[in-house]
Amino acid sequence: MTKRLYILIVGLAMNVVAFAQSSLLPYKNPVLSVDERVKDLLSRMTLEEKVGQLLCPLGWEMYEIKDDEVHPSEKFKRLMKEKNAGMLWATYRADPWTKKTLENGLNPELAAKAGNALQKYVIENTRLGIPLFLAEEAPHGHMAIGTTVFPTGIGMAATWSPVLIEEVGNVIAKEIRSQGAHISYGPVLDLSRDPRWSRVEETFGEDPVLSGRLGAAMVIGLGSGDLSREYATIATLKHFLAYAVPEGGQNGNYASVGTRDLHENFLPPFQEAIDAGALSVMTSYNSIDGIPCTANYYLLTQLLRNEWRFRGFVVSDLYSIEGVHESHFVAPTIEEAAMQVVSAGVDIDLGGNAFMNLTHAVQSGKISEAVIDTAVCRVLRMKFEMGLFEHPYVNPKSATKVVRSEEHIRLAHKVAQSSIVLLKNKNSILPLNKKIKKVAVVGPNADNRYNMLGDYTAPQEDENIKTVLDGVISKLSPSKVEYVRGCAIRDTTVNEIAEVVEAASCSEVIIAVVGGSSARDFKTSYQETGAAIADEKSISDMECGEGFDRATLTLLGKQQDLLNALKATGKPLIVVYIEGRPLDKVWASEYADALLTASYPGQEGGYAIADVLFGDYNPAGRLPVSVPRSVGQIPVYYNKKAPCNHDYVEQAASPLYTFGYGLSYTTFEYSDLQVMRKSPCYFEVSFKVKNTGSYDGEEVAQLYLRDEYASVVQPLRQLKCFERFFLKRGEEKEIFFTLTEKDLSIIDRNMKRVVETGDFRIMIGASSDDIRLTKDISVESL
Repeated sequence: MTKRLYILIVGLAMNVVAFAQSSLLPYKNPVLSVDERVKDLLSRMTLEEKVGQLLCPLGWEMYEIKDDEVHPSEKFKRLMKEKNAGMLWATYRADPWTKKTLENGLNPELAAKAGNALQKYVIENTRLGIPLFLAEEAPHGHMAIGTTVFPTGIGMAATWSPVLIEEVGNVIAKEIRSQGAHISYGPVLDLSRDPRWSRVEETFGEDPVLSGRLGAAMVIGLGSGDLSREYATIATLKHFLAYAVPEGGQNGNYASVGTRDLHENFLPPFQEAIDAGALSVMTSYNSIDGIPCTANYYLLTQLLRNEWRFRGFVVSDLYSIEGVHESHFVAPTIEEAAMQVVSAGVDIDLGGNAFMNLTHAVQSGKISEAVIDTAVCRVLRMKFEMGLFEHPYVNPKSATKVVRSEEHIRLAHKVAQSSIVLLKNKNSILPLNKKIKKVAVVGPNADNRYNMLGDYTAPQEDENIKTVLDGVISKLSPSKVEYVRGCAIRDTTVNEIAEVVEAASCSEVIIAVVGGSSARDFKTSYQETGAAIADEKSISDMECGEGFDRATLTLLGKQQDLLNALKATGKPLIVVYIEGRPLDKVWASEYADALLTASYPGQEGGYAIADVLFGDYNPAGRLPVSVPRSVGQIPVYYNKKAPCNHDYVEQAASPLYTFGYGLSYTTFEYSDLQVMRKSPCYFEVSFKVKNTGSYDGEEVAQLYLRDEYASVVQPLRQLKCFERFFLKRGEEKEIFFTLTEKDLSIIDRNMKRVVETGDFRIMIGASSDDIRLTKDISVESL
């Protein structure tokens, strides 16, 4: 082919493309800007079609599997005909509530086929062919069959590693997008100050700086809000706002927090994650100062939109719009509730019923159609930015290769290792010698696969989950391991303590795995929101997870009896807690020879715990939430405002284990703190850390700050900087932190964020109550 002929053919081809584009409706023309396409599409939509884009109904009944192919269900076809829904929620979800199992649910290939089938139907059988958004739960991995299960949020927070959490976000995004979904629900940025609350496990703990850093890292991993990236998702931040501090620890209860506390603590993690690219925010079920959060104009419009310039969309939590009418009683009808929340700034109705009333509200003149248009534009903009009009489908075969790949499993293992916190190690009993002759592995969580995983987890194949027993056997031969369950988490009719004592008596050391469970099962009944309902007739292990609030933090069932019996054998006792909240560890802290917590460590948790027990991994997890001595101390978070607590009559006021705490098999020495002022509100901080022990290991250096005298009461200490790093034995490293105007600022008496002149104390240490170095600085002029 001659060069001239080639140029002619290319030119003709370009003309054909240009002609095709010119004949497209403007909103279908990818050459036009997103603004132009949104404006054109909105102008063509009926009111009913607009309202439809604001609906996000439940998705798992919208498909049918036939002969390894997936088709839209009749219910889905009716939904699109009657409601024009623009989104679906949890289409790929599988759990007892959805009644989707390994047998009748979607594996990754079928999930991709389902997404394609639903998109194809909508594009070909609706008037305007607007693609669907598919939103999926993903707080610690995509909640679908065959995906990678990471530690729950509180476990990921225990890593104190933004680097690892960004990698987790990247994996979650790949697994969701490769299956054809677009929106990831998570991370959860609620500050946990009450361990009785049922959803502590989903959060990043009690501190705004740690939560903000990790939340931002997760959002960056999920795509940073750049929807043109192949695997970027729309990260949805949960739950806005102050949801984790309900009165009495009861899920959804009133949150008694002041405006200053909101701005100092509860809002900053959300703002940092939004700055990192989060494009969706979910409201919470609670109210603050008499206003339901789902209908709070100040939070959702004045602050989120006008002050923070948030450009994404706001979604209600499931049925929380109905809750404005049915739970909070501030709207006499569902229609009134819908008008309140859409006017407050909610764009999407998760549940798909309340916003259907908006059509009548507009037609009867109760609300302006312009309010609906604003919300619709926010949704359409994201669909155009993600390129769904040009690329609505995915390759099902690719999903099979991407989801739960070997690379992803290795990361789950690494994060689980990094999340384990060593709380006690008397006489350096750990790590165990692999030449040990016999080990007793006992307890209700020693070999319970679902109890390793936490809430918001899909059904799993047995071989995918590694228990502590699996992990110990992987280090030793099976003949060296004696396993007896001993008891259940809650059910007192399970009593094998005598058998446990017999096994322990024949062993050199005991590994007792106790704690809690968020494992949902088919014996548990559920509210329409998906929250569990306790059933007195059948006692499952579940004592944590959404809807399972606690009045105490003690071990349930016969677990304490089990530990007492084990201690009486006189054999060395290692206690491992698998838990979703900081349970009572007073007995274990006194009587166990070693004590660890692994939160819910995910699919690789058992192997990770064994790595720590036998010295193949030196633990470096740090507590992201304080462990109380009793419920009478609650709240007992570390960064409380002055004055300093005084002891109770019957016990100390301090936590049993405080925020930032965690031991290692090696020791670290801190020295040479230097502070250099670069400007009135900018300081460079440096110090040295040396591994002075006999093991290689990681340390988590932490910088806390106290404003000595301020115009409003300040915390006794507040985390500002942290870094996790590795040091070989004998190695020394210089660590650098910076303190900026943001770090030095407070919310003053006029509710303004300012930096006040005066003295500050810098505290460097290994935890919030283990300060090694201090130096005072002054801000003298601004």
